[in-house]
Amino acid sequence: MLYIVATPIGHLKDISLRALETLQKVDYILAEDTRHSRVLLNHHLIKKPLLSYHKFNEASRLDRIVEDLKEGKEIALISDAGSPLVADPGLRLTVRLHEENIPYTVIPGACSPICALQLSGFSAERFQFLGFAPKKKGSLEKFLQEIGLYPGVSLFFETSERIKATLVLMAHLLPSNSIALVREITKMHEEVKRGFAKELIEALPHPRGEFVVVVDQSHKKETASSEDVAALQEKGLSRRDAVKELAKKTGVSRRELYKLANKTDIC
Repeated sequence: MLYIVATPIGHLKDISLRALETLQKVDYILAEDTRHSRVLLNHHLIKKPLLSYHKFNEASRLDRIVEDLKEGKEIALISDAGSPLVADPGLRLTVRLHEENIPYTVIPGACSPICALQLSGFSAERFQFLGFAPKKKGSLEKFLQEIGLYPGVSLFFETSERIKATLVLMAHLLPSNSIALVREITKMHEEVKRGFAKELIEALPHPRGEFVVVVDQSHKKETASSEDVAALQEKGLSRRDAVKELAKKTGVSRRELYKLANKTDIC
């Protein structure tokens, strides 16, 4: 039997009793980085053989793993942190097992996108996880535009080296979306910053660590223009009533809307 086991994403105690029992009983453990995983196992006094299993050797390991499972061996699959297969290796193996009708099971636990969604304070009624953001600008623009069309919350990973450039593009393409930047989940320096992209750029002078970016499309702040005020006035509404209606609809302050109306008068 193959056991897909979730491991902590930061705090070493964030692992279930069932996960520990499973890691204790299996014949060996497939680990993305054996040195990293050994720290977790040593902390919990687990002494089991580790076999490296990552995106560069995943294909070459499949035959051996499948044969071991057919022979009745018990194997655990873990990633460096969190739930395997969630932006981590393992898909090729599970596809192969389905093809050969070999059963496997999941030992649930920590998952950084879910934790980030909970920390963001945004609605969890409808959400999508998109993995790592594309590196090329053209692909990233398309990626962000598609997020703008999704009627819910979108989550993706971004590195500290690229987060500012991504926020700059988001300020252009998604200027009125509320965003949460979540990092160091469950660790000592866990941090959540919320705001619009333009505000968050200024709040990250020296970003560190990997970020989960949470974009709230369901409560997108609408914008208004001087033309919107004029259009309502053309329908017979007074300036006061037009401003009141737009403020209620968009969330833009009445003070700002009166400024827009005055711009129309000047023109």
